[in-house]
Amino acid sequence: MLRIQAQTNIPTDYGIFTVYAFSENEKDWTPHLVWVAENTDFDSIVNVRFHSECITGEVFHSKKCECGQQLEAAMKYMSENGGMIIYLRQEGRNIGIINKLRAYALQEQGLDTVEANLKLGLLADGRNFDVAMEMLDILNVKKINLLTNNPDKIKSVEESSIILNSRVPLEIDSNEVNESYLSKKKDYFGHLLERI
Repeated sequence: MLRIQAQTNIPTDYGIFTVYAFSENEKDWTPHLVWVAENTDFDSIVNVRFHSECITGEVFHSKKCECGQQLEAAMKYMSENGGMIIYLRQEGRNIGIINKLRAYALQEQGLDTVEANLKLGLLADGRNFDVAMEMLDILNVKKINLLTNNPDKIKSVEESSIILNSRVPLEIDSNEVNESYLSKKKDYFGHLLERI
């Protein structure tokens, strides 16, 4: 069962966030994190972003995806409007960094993101958002606006006890490297992208 293992305030370029670490085991070195902006009203409709870890995009600014830019845009949005980012430790659509790098190597040979994962014997997208619902429940969040382009995230909320008030698009312009990646998101996964 998930529990809050630690909690503190962290000042960022986008304001102060209260950060909660969630895991079943207090010795877990990779807990899920919830970043809550200062002006968040838990008794109202809460703006929420489910964001899966992406070390290549967020830390090293890889141009192969838009994850780092989405995280920064979400932090800015939450700081200005109140809300939280549920940071899920599901690197590379939950295949892990080693498999993600292997998939990247296959993409260099001409495979797309889905084909590369499948060739490695992995799911096209192995993420599960039930854990996000569990964290919302622990924090007593009842009704949300969801910042996403991903229909699977929308569906996960609709199938939970959390009330989905609205979807807020979080679209980032493509670059010369990631346009095919974003096209695959739209065409294969059905992501709600208007600029691709």
